[in-house]
Amino acid sequence: MGKRIGVEVSIAIADAVKLARAEVIPAYPITPQTHIVEHLAEIVANGELDAEYIPVESEHAAMSACCGAVAAGARVFTSSSSQGLSLMSEILYIPSTMRLPMVMVVANRAMSAPISIWNDHQDIMVQRDIGWIQTFAENGQEAVDLVLHAFRVAEDRRVSLPMIVNIDGFTLSHVIEPIELPTQEEVDAYIPPFKPKRKLDPRKPVTMGPVGIPEVYTEAKVAHDHAIKNSRKVILKAWKEFADHFGREYHPVESYKAEGADTILVTMGSISETAMTAIDKMRDEGRNVGLVRIRLWRPFPAQEFRAATKHAKVLAVVDRCLPPGAVCGPVGAELRSIFYKIPGAPKIFSFVAGLGGRDVTVERFEEIIDKAEQYSKRRPKELYEVIGVREK
Repeated sequence: MGKRIGVEVSIAIADAVKLARAEVIPAYPITPQTHIVEHLAEIVANGELDAEYIPVESEHAAMSACCGAVAAGARVFTSSSSQGLSLMSEILYIPSTMRLPMVMVVANRAMSAPISIWNDHQDIMVQRDIGWIQTFAENGQEAVDLVLHAFRVAEDRRVSLPMIVNIDGFTLSHVIEPIELPTQEEVDAYIPPFKPKRKLDPRKPVTMGPVGIPEVYTEAKVAHDHAIKNSRKVILKAWKEFADHFGREYHPVESYKAEGADTILVTMGSISETAMTAIDKMRDEGRNVGLVRIRLWRPFPAQEFRAATKHAKVLAVVDRCLPPGAVCGPVGAELRSIFYKIPGAPKIFSFVAGLGGRDVTVERFEEIIDKAEQYSKRRPKELYEVIGVREK
């Protein structure tokens, strides 16, 4: 059995990476993910983890080093956030299409301008189509567990894709929570040694990432698309194996008092726990409402989401990203696409909340559900609404 401790979530994530026996850690500091890589630097310097820690000159260099290390056959971890993640963007498309498995934690943070170090999901929504498997954690225990799950899935030879675990910056990364850390023996039983499908070896030279002329580029992208869609089976199997090993169950989509609910709130990330409190309050008032949380963002779990909301009449979707000029937020757009022309589909209303670290309170969730139910009776003026805008 592991030990239960009170610890900052970022420190616990670093401990999880240690338990996963990462071998190469290219890192560059950016708030609010810095505590993760700082603690990993301490772990490596103290001799607690036999790994190569590479203090690079930028996030662009960090991801480049990750690609080279995985291509050489190493188990690789890194972490980033916000502007740093954007600086990586040029390289992020490379490991996914080249099938280089690695794990990255993104401490989600707002994008400037204006400069903000606080949490929302703008940084990762910019990168939603890079071809990485992506999950979202609600709390510290989930963050630790999803990191272990990510190594298990990414390195599976049937998958061989990079994976991102998203945690909300500050509201999750910097809080102290009771977290159960498994033993090294338990993690070793869950995560097998990394055996790459292909790697650079001077004794058997190969070329990785050559020029994709028009005659092969489309086929390479289609193969990548098939790979990430087919990873779903391994993701689910690895979660089942996680439950067998550690006793905690995870699913692509999870419901809270949603069975038979007429109106369902849809969330991702740490605000989901506040949303549960709002659902409890409204349920006590006799309202038939529920909550569905999305844990697996890519590949998107359309089948599971439809099943979780099959009796709903109204979906109130909360996005933490405001795409200027779009018809709705990215999560709202995703859900509208999976219900397109499906008979009896719920009415979907999109709301943007919590930008730049602004609190999304119980009262805000009540407001969102009230408005969604009102809009179900009359057409709203806009396809999405920003909640909590202060009057001038």
